[in-house]
Amino acid sequence: MIIEHPFFINLKKKHAKEIIEFLLENSNGFNILVKKEFINFSPLLPEEIFSSFDEIVMFSLVNYTFESTRIEDEKLIFEAGFGAENFTSIVSIELDRIIQVMQDDTPLFINISATLEKPKKVDNPFALNPRNQKFLK
Repeated sequence: MIIEHPFFINLKKKHAKEIIEFLLENSNGFNILVKKEFINFSPLLPEEIFSSFDEIVMFSLVNYTFESTRIEDEKLIFEAGFGAENFTSIVSIELDRIIQVMQDDTPLFINISATLEKPKKVDNPFALNPRNQKFLK
C-alpha cells in the first residue's frame, strides 16, 4: 500500500513539520491527535492519569503549552499539565506519528500513515529484495 511506502511516510512527516511551523509562527494555538502508545512523557505520568486516556489522545496546544511548543529532532515537544493536580510533564511525539492537526474544528493536516507499525530496519540490504528471499530460507 502507498501509505506504507517510506517516501510517502517521509512526505507526511515533512508536511506535518511545515504545517506546525506555520501554526507556531502565525496562530495562537491548535490541536493534535496522537495514538496513546506513541506519546512520550518526561517525567512519566502517574498511572491513574495515563490510564484515563483513550487510545487516541487530543492535545490542545494553547496558552503556556503553545508557548512551550517546539520542533526538535523530528519531534514535537511541549510542556503540559495533567489531571486535577496539574501534574507537569514534557510531552514528545515523533512528527510522523501525529494523526491530525486542527484549529478550532477545522482539520488542517491528516496523516493516514501515523498509526501504522514502523517497518523493522534490516541490516542486510540483500534481504530487502523480495527475489532474494529464497536464498535466505
